[in-house]
Amino acid sequence: MRYLGPAALTAASLVLLLATDRTVLDPAAGAPGAGARRGSELASATTPAPPRTVLPDSRARREALPREFFSGAGFDACTAPALETMRAWWAASPYRAVGIYTSGDQRGCEQPRLTAAWVREVRAMGWKLVPTHVGLQAPCRESATKPKRIQPARAAEQGLQEAAAAVRALQALGLADGSPVYLDIESYPRGDAVCSQAVIEFTLGWTQALHAAGYHSGFYSSTDSGIADLAAAARVGSSPLPDAVWYARWDDRANTVDGSGLLAPDLWIDHQRIHQHHGNVEESYGGATLTVDRDQLDSLVAR
Repeated sequence: MRYLGPAALTAASLVLLLATDRTVLDPAAGAPGAGARRGSELASATTPAPPRTVLPDSRARREALPREFFSGAGFDACTAPALETMRAWWAASPYRAVGIYTSGDQRGCEQPRLTAAWVREVRAMGWKLVPTHVGLQAPCRESATKPKRIQPARAAEQGLQEAAAAVRALQALGLADGSPVYLDIESYPRGDAVCSQAVIEFTLGWTQALHAAGYHSGFYSSTDSGIADLAAAARVGSSPLPDAVWYARWDDRANTVDGSGLLAPDLWIDHQRIHQHHGNVEESYGGATLTVDRDQLDSLVAR
């Protein structure tokens, strides 16, 4: 087992704590959902198990965080839509939740509309929000649009640093304690153990820091890459793992129950899943058109 104690992460922890003025309580390891330690990720049965990695985390503090859940249809778009569009879609579309890219310096689109005032307006309409952060990506992912990648030797520390930026953005938008923010790790080729472990440790650091600041941790990725690696980490007892997962599998199956046949049935099962089941589709409601990804939610949303 690899244990990353507080001393190894002191500098990054101070960045977060100074930004949020919070304190970390007693460390206690935990895992997501019932049976997470014994879970199996069905698509990777032949993949060697990663080493068990544990960071300090307060189970009591995490369990005491307030939560808001939503079950139903949602969508995510590259940029926060105009308020007029959100009103039209609230009146005419089947959607009631929207993913918003709240932070991260590798977001795909500018966010000129995404302000605290926009958040207040759309929440007053009734929309539930799914905050998302796009930062460093897997070391083995080659991308011209997202070139900044996790450094394996500093993965947990960099996860802490990314969480600090995500927390500042949540606070600036007026999103309350207990809100989740979903870490966006785009798909990457599996089979590189160093790359997979870097993603895992980055996510552990991200989760540790969010819990310390009073927020929930979410994780978005493909079932064939990031979700598979995270499930493998759950299987060996690594912690702290995210409180919810948002898995991309474009199979047009608008449910979260079966994990598209790829996410084990005992992982992230207690209102802890979002399924992105169709991507890059143009839809029009009330005279307003957007290009969106379709999601089915049974998970944490912003407070």
